[in-house]
Amino acid sequence: MVEISTSILSVKKEESIKKFYDLELAHTDYYHIDVMDGKFVENNTEEMMNEYSTQIKQISNIPLDVHLMVKDIKSYIEEYVPFLPNIITFHYEACENKEEVFKYINMIKNERIKVGLSIKPDTKVEDIYEFLPFIHMVLIMTVEPGKGGQALIPETLEKVKKLKQYINENDIEIDIEADGGINKETIKDVVDAGVDIAVVGNGIIKTEDYIKTIKELKEIN
Repeated sequence: MVEISTSILSVKKEESIKKFYDLELAHTDYYHIDVMDGKFVENNTEEMMNEYSTQIKQISNIPLDVHLMVKDIKSYIEEYVPFLPNIITFHYEACENKEEVFKYINMIKNERIKVGLSIKPDTKVEDIYEFLPFIHMVLIMTVEPGKGGQALIPETLEKVKKLKQYINENDIEIDIEADGGINKETIKDVVDAGVDIAVVGNGIIKTEDYIKTIKELKEIN
């Protein structure tokens, strides 16, 4: 059964506490925290995501799934470690070389937090194979990072299939997460491609019944 990480990017501030409580009742597996700096991607969600993470930690035990779409990875790791997230994911493209990738992998692991590595739609999945034995999750962006509400790019699922095959052939214990344009219409293709964790934003937040929606998403196989 696929796990659901609910992106809270489109949650309105005046409704945030209620929405987070409703998501807990609906048994989302994670709250997906989209941290954007206005540099690595166009949008800036720094203040909002920090505020939302603070609220969630006060009312819920459901883990945070932190996705850093930022240039200054070190500063944001330091900012989010105190929230004790389940995982912190950073972008391969934000690093200048493989030594820098390993530096951030080790920095996160030293805090006893799981490590995720994300790639954009145009990045080849083969580029990150060497890091797989050292991390816990790969996040395949199925849209261009930085904006909510985009349509899933079908070609990105071919990368998921290729990654899944490589993981199986090399007996690597790692999860695959996909993020972007996932909803009740696209979730089956995502699951069939080999995704373990699906990030869903508007496909949950803009529905009337979170319990029903998340149940239906999880039951796709």
